[in-house]
Amino acid sequence: MKRILITGGTVFVSKFTAEFFVGQGYDVYVLNRGSRPQVRGVTLIEADRHDIGDKLSELEFDAIIDVTAYNGEDIKDLTDALGKFGTYIMISSSAVYPETGVQPFTEESRLGENRFWGKYGTDKIEAERTLLEKIPDGYILRPPYLYGPMNNVYREAFVFDCALADRKFYLPRDGEMKLQFFHVKDLCRIIEKIMETKPSEHICNVGNDRSVTVRQWVQACYECADKRPEFVSVYEDTPQRDYFSFYDYEYCLDVNKQKDLIDGLTDLKEGLKECFDWYQTNQEEVRKKPFIQYIDEHL
Repeated sequence: MKRILITGGTVFVSKFTAEFFVGQGYDVYVLNRGSRPQVRGVTLIEADRHDIGDKLSELEFDAIIDVTAYNGEDIKDLTDALGKFGTYIMISSSAVYPETGVQPFTEESRLGENRFWGKYGTDKIEAERTLLEKIPDGYILRPPYLYGPMNNVYREAFVFDCALADRKFYLPRDGEMKLQFFHVKDLCRIIEKIMETKPSEHICNVGNDRSVTVRQWVQACYECADKRPEFVSVYEDTPQRDYFSFYDYEYCLDVNKQKDLIDGLTDLKEGLKECFDWYQTNQEEVRKKPFIQYIDEHL
């Protein structure tokens, strides 16, 4: 049985990852402050990653899955506290690519500030650089928008709310802006494959190889509730993030390297149905934003 350490383990990606690897028969340890309920079957190491002390120094792990590294200090403090370990995998972000770069973004594309993601993206760049300085054989995964059960971000859940309330959907312009998604289960499958095979490529874009338009995505979300949306196009100079789940930013990742690791990705409609089923009984876990209130008051 492989022993792995997952940072976080209580919210969306890290929580799903913990549950996935418990289900796969791994000996899963999670590092968090113990302020939220833990996934059944994990061993909790209760600590802040910036104040771990000697809680990890005597433990040995086959792999570290670092889901909650957001800057260089996050990487430094954790790696300094570790004892023996095998593979180190960091979940980064497509936010490391500047919006002015040539698309689709490859792993070799220039990194830099993205005006939509700002400090989040530049901090991720710092985290990546710190990891490769301290652990040259570490692995870095750069996903686009992640989705799946346990998603506490108000994206597909917002559309589900509109569908369940039989609301018209206010669509940015013609709805042809494209989005690229990736199911968190497929992310876990790639993590497992890296642990098993230790591939020569250490930085990898991950994501569905096909993007979908905003209109198609909303329609798929409504279908989960057996509804069909009636669209209202918003053309006026209204900040998109006041009434919609995503920035007014279209980008695409080249995910060809991913194909050497896994195939048979989760179908988007099937994945959204999983999200919908989870949301029916876990609405309190989603951080909702006042999109509907803004629409009713301003649109």
